[in-house]
Amino acid sequence: MAGFKAFLKSGHAPTLFAAFFYFTYSFFIWVLNGAMAPFISEDFHLTPAQKGLMLSIPIFAGALMRFPLGLLAQYIGRKKATLVEMAMIAVAMAYGYFAVKNYNDLLAMGVLLGVAGASFGVAMSLGSGSFPAKSKGFAMGIVGAGNIGTAVCVLVAPPLALAYGWTTVYGMAALFVAVPMVVMIVFAQEPDDLDKHATFRQHIACLFEKDGWAFSLIYVVTFGGFIGLASFLPTYYYDQFGVSKVQAGQLTMLAAFMGAVLRVFGGWISDRFGGINTLNVVLITVATTLVLCSLSTSSLPATTLLVMLCFAALGAGNGALFQLVPLRWPTTTAVAGSMIGEIGALGGSLVPTSMGFSKQMIGTYAYGFVFFAVLAIVMFFMLRVMQLRWTRTWAEKGGRARG
Repeated sequence: MAGFKAFLKSGHAPTLFAAFFYFTYSFFIWVLNGAMAPFISEDFHLTPAQKGLMLSIPIFAGALMRFPLGLLAQYIGRKKATLVEMAMIAVAMAYGYFAVKNYNDLLAMGVLLGVAGASFGVAMSLGSGSFPAKSKGFAMGIVGAGNIGTAVCVLVAPPLALAYGWTTVYGMAALFVAVPMVVMIVFAQEPDDLDKHATFRQHIACLFEKDGWAFSLIYVVTFGGFIGLASFLPTYYYDQFGVSKVQAGQLTMLAAFMGAVLRVFGGWISDRFGGINTLNVVLITVATTLVLCSLSTSSLPATTLLVMLCFAALGAGNGALFQLVPLRWPTTTAVAGSMIGEIGALGGSLVPTSMGFSKQMIGTYAYGFVFFAVLAIVMFFMLRVMQLRWTRTWAEKGGRARG
């Protein structure tokens, strides 16, 4: 407890928790269609491929919006950028409530939900900006635990959709945005850790570096896997095991909660033992659990336990990777984080797409799991190669902060 108090005093705690709350709300919105997918699919009579497309669009759109928001935050400030984004989310939710009448409207709504997915790099940089380098991993882990919003969404949205109709949930979300906006205005302050005199080229330097792309590809697995699976699992549980729509959300919540909680642990353990060491363990665990999921499609208990373990590893991996980001790009963390988050989140759109096509073309979801497991193994070997140079230049052995 004394160590945690010392950690909070080393930075600006109110900003940290305001960023966490903003991030939680953003994740709640981002996976809203995934949480309500069994209701939506039933109303519109969607095929497996249509379900996959519906669930991949918010992820893909959110990924594309991350870098522009991060760049905006670099110039107008991260706090102001969060307020701009939340105002846009309110407009998007109003569209969902008043205008979604058919499948094409639903796809357009998916693009608008992507606005919420743009929050990642800005929230991370805002929350951790006032903390010293040796504590940034833990600070980012706390902010990143805001992806618990996925767990809240899959737990809360299905009962609300059952009681009031799924379009009404959009309207409720539009009203609730006032809460994180007030928290951000009252409690957050802009950190002074960014170089406001850097050129545009310096801001986007990570786009032209091998390290930036290596980070992004690893994040395709750790974060892309998290958001993609969290969006698709309600559909998977409902279709594969015949559980109720509400139960499908509850089972997904168990996994999403594990991923959110372990993100904090991933940042904390990486500050002490190194983000590179943590990521090596994470990638092997993810690959193993996904292969086993492909073999346990007839067992609900086994699938639930394996998915929870997979999400625990994914959460720890997200925390570990973003412990490394401010070490590699200390003065342009917001933009670097947004770029990495953008490419990584694009990977999340692969999950519902591959799962949907696997089911429609082959008749089973199993090959969707296998596809992502193979990707995790490829990233593991890439990391083994890249870490040799990283630990000679900007990180200590294993991926700890220098000094």
